[in-house]
Amino acid sequence: MPLFRAHSAAVMLGILATTLTLHVSGSAEYPVPPHYVAPVAMELPAYLTATKDPAFGTSFTRISKPGKLRAGLVCDAKYCSHRYSSAQAWNADQSLLLISNGCNGLCFFDGQTYEPLFRRIRSMECEWHPVDPNLMICVGGRTILTWAPRTNREEVVFISDHYENLQFGPSKGNPSQDGKRIAVRAMRDGVTLVTFAFDLTTRQKFPDIDLTKVAGTNSACTISPLGLHILCFQDAKDGTEQTYIFTVDGTVKQHWTEHHRPGHGDLTVDADGSEVYIGISKSDPDIYQIIKRRLSDGAVTSLMSYGEAQHASLRAIKRPGWVIVSYGGDPEEVSQHPEWAPFAREVIALRTDGSGKVRRIVQTRNVPFDYWSETHASPSPDASQIIWSSNWGVPGGPVLEFVARLDWPQEPEADHLGASAQ
Repeated sequence: MPLFRAHSAAVMLGILATTLTLHVSGSAEYPVPPHYVAPVAMELPAYLTATKDPAFGTSFTRISKPGKLRAGLVCDAKYCSHRYSSAQAWNADQSLLLISNGCNGLCFFDGQTYEPLFRRIRSMECEWHPVDPNLMICVGGRTILTWAPRTNREEVVFISDHYENLQFGPSKGNPSQDGKRIAVRAMRDGVTLVTFAFDLTTRQKFPDIDLTKVAGTNSACTISPLGLHILCFQDAKDGTEQTYIFTVDGTVKQHWTEHHRPGHGDLTVDADGSEVYIGISKSDPDIYQIIKRRLSDGAVTSLMSYGEAQHASLRAIKRPGWVIVSYGGDPEEVSQHPEWAPFAREVIALRTDGSGKVRRIVQTRNVPFDYWSETHASPSPDASQIIWSSNWGVPGGPVLEFVARLDWPQEPEADHLGASAQ
């Protein structure tokens, strides 16, 4: 992530001038000032052998290796990882874990032991159903269907002669949190790019939103967590990546014209019931801060000060109030800027209430090289497991997959609306 160092100290400080509360490996909260933790050297862990992060004490396991994993499952020599930070890697009951990047198909692992189990070949985009652990929701061609990976059975819920090249996003689509609605991007009658909401339960298709009439070039669309809105990400001619928010009937609710404010993020429902998008801002007045933006009115709350955050994930839908953040950056550079967020090559859990409370999870030991080597940390539905990628300090070396395990209170903590919106 390029950082524009010429910004004023006030911008870099952001709004987080208060004390952070850090958590270490499931321990109780204790208040300390924000501080930088230097990288702690560690040998590459053996495959499928649990170990502990020497900096934070978190237990984690390497779950991939280049080459053959078992009969029929093979990892590429360059990378073998989960799909993306905002894509759910585990099914609803965490009995299955999906690895798709660099594996020879859709490769399914035991969601607790990480033993490779089986693979499937599909030409469609598929995402886990957030409620039914047996199902994935798949979109492709002219069809929407549900699919059970274990039995390979599928049920078509929508097929049309008027729409083709149906896409689940593409790549950045998720179902609503109840698994009932998705947003689909498609070509209508071969000429018009549209998006529409679809209800998998009632099999209702909502009205088309004509993307050719929206400024910029569309990169992806997704449904909101409550299934009430569709977010579409548009690339403007000047390179600005903007966001449009529509109701499911096609009414424009919001148009965020600033570049990536936020981007590389994910969606959730806030404590007050508001749908919000959390990610990294790349525009003033909160450039390179982690921000929360409300879909209903665009109000912004800063969650973490200027820093090297790369991706934010809210896939822990059963543990609201926390966002999992992947940090890159050069540790030596970050150590020289105490006004920045004190995280480099690290995965953290950050409270979404504006309090600045943090749980430090692991040091990734991941050095920049290419897209596939980005960390892309993503939690399981209850946040008891976090999957992340690392080349383990070797630029161009194999990108391996790791899972950290976390202990949490028995019941998810109730979130609350924190800092005032701008």
